[in-house]
Amino acid sequence: MNYESIDFEMDDWESGEDEVIYESEEFREQNSPIEQHPEPLISDELPVLPLRGVVVYPMMWLPLPIGQERSLRLVEDTLPSNRIIALVTSKDEEIDEPAPDEVYRIGTAAQVHRVLKTPDGTMRLLVQGLERIRLLEFTQEKPYLRARIEIMPESIEEGLEMEALMRAVQELFRRLIELEPQMPDELTIMSINVDDARQLAYLVASSMRLKIEDAQAILEMDRVRDKLLRLIQLLKKEIEVLELGRKIQSEAQGEMERMQREFFLREQMRAIQKELGEEDEQTADIRELEERIAAAGMSEEAEREALHELARMRRMPIQAAEYSVIKTYLDLLVSLPWRNATVDNLDINHARKVLDEDHYGLTEIKERILEFLAVRKLRAERRRNRKEEPEDLRDKIRREREGLVLCFVGPPGVGKTSLGLSIARAMNRKFVRLALGGVRDEADIRGFRRTYIGAMPGRIIQSLRRVESRNPVFMLDEVDKLGRDFRGDPSSALLEVLDPEQNREFRDHYLDVAFDLSQVLFITTANVLDTIPPALRDRMEIIQLSSYTEEEKVNIAKGYLVPRQIKENGLRPSEVKFTDDALREIIQGYTREAGVRNLERQIGKVCRKIAAGVAAGEIKRGRTIKAKDVATYLGKRRYFDEEIDERLENPGVAIGLVWTEAGGDITFFEATRMPGAKGYVLTGQLGDVMKESAQAALSYVRSRAESLGIDPDFFTHSDIHLHIPEGAIPKDGPSAGITMATALASLLTNRPVRPKLGMTGEITLRGKVLPVGGVKEKVLAAARYGLDTVILPRRNDSDLDELPEVVRKQMKFILVDTVDEVLAAALLSSEEARAVNDGQRAIAQIGDDSHKVRRRQPRDVRPSVVM
Repeated sequence: MNYESIDFEMDDWESGEDEVIYESEEFREQNSPIEQHPEPLISDELPVLPLRGVVVYPMMWLPLPIGQERSLRLVEDTLPSNRIIALVTSKDEEIDEPAPDEVYRIGTAAQVHRVLKTPDGTMRLLVQGLERIRLLEFTQEKPYLRARIEIMPESIEEGLEMEALMRAVQELFRRLIELEPQMPDELTIMSINVDDARQLAYLVASSMRLKIEDAQAILEMDRVRDKLLRLIQLLKKEIEVLELGRKIQSEAQGEMERMQREFFLREQMRAIQKELGEEDEQTADIRELEERIAAAGMSEEAEREALHELARMRRMPIQAAEYSVIKTYLDLLVSLPWRNATVDNLDINHARKVLDEDHYGLTEIKERILEFLAVRKLRAERRRNRKEEPEDLRDKIRREREGLVLCFVGPPGVGKTSLGLSIARAMNRKFVRLALGGVRDEADIRGFRRTYIGAMPGRIIQSLRRVESRNPVFMLDEVDKLGRDFRGDPSSALLEVLDPEQNREFRDHYLDVAFDLSQVLFITTANVLDTIPPALRDRMEIIQLSSYTEEEKVNIAKGYLVPRQIKENGLRPSEVKFTDDALREIIQGYTREAGVRNLERQIGKVCRKIAAGVAAGEIKRGRTIKAKDVATYLGKRRYFDEEIDERLENPGVAIGLVWTEAGGDITFFEATRMPGAKGYVLTGQLGDVMKESAQAALSYVRSRAESLGIDPDFFTHSDIHLHIPEGAIPKDGPSAGITMATALASLLTNRPVRPKLGMTGEITLRGKVLPVGGVKEKVLAAARYGLDTVILPRRNDSDLDELPEVVRKQMKFILVDTVDEVLAAALLSSEEARAVNDGQRAIAQIGDDSHKVRRRQPRDVRPSVVM
């Protein structure tokens, strides 16, 4: 193979300033075949030139730049002799002067044909690979490497398989050259004209971009057949990579061409529209937005921001991604109700009429709402007359709060949300409701900044945009169920929303301009207050809604629920009627709740069954639902009166009044004793506070053992077990103290607790009874379950004023200061206890139903109980 066939770009390899130090006869006679010159003799020991990042193959011509001192010394010492050197590749390209163990042992013996010296002192060699060699032993390391070598000729097979492999390599190499623009087309002709399989393998390998490991592996293979097979694998992989890259470039080029084509078409369309006197899409958008901005009546800051964004939009091509972002922002900005507001109707008589139409009872709640509206009415009148007032007072009125934020707190189903709707109807305002249950992201309140993809305003701004009014009644439902996690604290974001001093300039992150929320009437609802942060609770006026009594539920059903369900189920009032007894049967036997939500469901269920009969032609005339007919439509009773039997007849059982998120309830406290040694077991999933109350109750009973007629050493030889049933429900709180003390005293004195008696109150070790909360809910629960006597702390006397008159009349309240008074009122006397123990049951048998207590059967799963 001659030098000319390699087709080196000599202009790139040498410059006019290079000095030619040596040229071989073969190089000077470039047009003469190499075969005409005698084959150089390769000695057994050669100088070794380590190469970095390149592998030299036999039969190949290659230019090599060198600059290290030992490499320059090697060339200077070699030129006078036969100019044969050993070329090996370094294992690590980062090492400047690799040691003998840092180079591959198999390389190529090469002959130096030309040496150029550059002005910077380095040299450029033109070498020709001769034979494959192996380094046997290094004989010299300084000033350069020398080693004994042995020649390793390749094994060349012949036959059809080798011819097929050569053609496969030639075809793949041709496809590679077509895909790789840096490779000259002459290489295709060279590969086709090569008849030697070994020469073809080395030509292709030296022309490809191979990793050093792959290039060295091809050199080290002994069989030419293996070299060709490996090259076929590498060629296929490289072709796949290049084809994929070309496909990606083609798609990108096609997209660019499509965009350019669309751009030119739009420009042409714009020119045509201009000639016809028509507006293009961008001009039309900008003109429309200009008109909407002028008519929106937004604040000065908002208008300034809108005009700024509109100017950016005018300078931006319509194809830009930012164009649609700005357009969406401006659409939202101009669609907000900056000026739109409804005129308040502050007629107190009209508001009272609306509240009475929508809700039964709730007298105190209605009065508080009317007071709230009256204050707003007076403030509105003062603002109209403020020109007659001094300047400082006008400023004070201007800064005055529009009114407190109302917070309705109560069990589910008592009408909290519907009260907000009634207020909106009474004031002639629009109503919007936002459910906050489970909201954990602050951005749901304040919105996302426009820097985020898919950003949007918060729910407050979105709701105002939908309702199209700047002064609606805005109900924030379930404010006690707001969450909190790594995305922020939405309850903290509400602090600004619900403070009239701050929400005059509420800034949503998406809008980034101030929006006045001071005219919005915010109303919040909650089931409990404990989970509402104190700072947020301080911004609201709490209005408690209590459970309904049975009589109230009957009236609500007659006046509201039954007519609504008759209408919703397509019936006429003449087709179905409910008697009062039927409604009481539904309330007592099929619902146990503080509100009326489940009651309405049961009434709706009856109405649906009647509607099905009317539609099928089975019911021809009106149907009156009586108490005995309820089971026909609703099935067997879920709750029913059950005799207390042994539980209250036996010592150690007392009834406690409890409070839950769903309203008040009752529960039994059961105590028993057994032989043991000072064991005190508490079960029923009790909280820490309740466990402490149980321990205090036991300590008090032990301290009063002698006065109660109990063996003072009873605890020495006894174990006591105190259990509160329904162990799956968590229970906590201090107000079960007197109930636990009564159960323990009843057990140890062998005196049962009086039937139909419930109690609640916290105790101290001195025997004092402290006040508790939730008295109204607890007493209403006692009334629902048929109890007629309730023991309460004396300091809770004022809470009885909140009870409905019908409950106060039908129940007996015993107010106590000490546990001794509790035990005296709750426990049967010794004679009564003996009568019960002897089977006479004098008190229990006064009437057939005198010792019955209605309780859940089966008991529904309830939320956590607070004693």
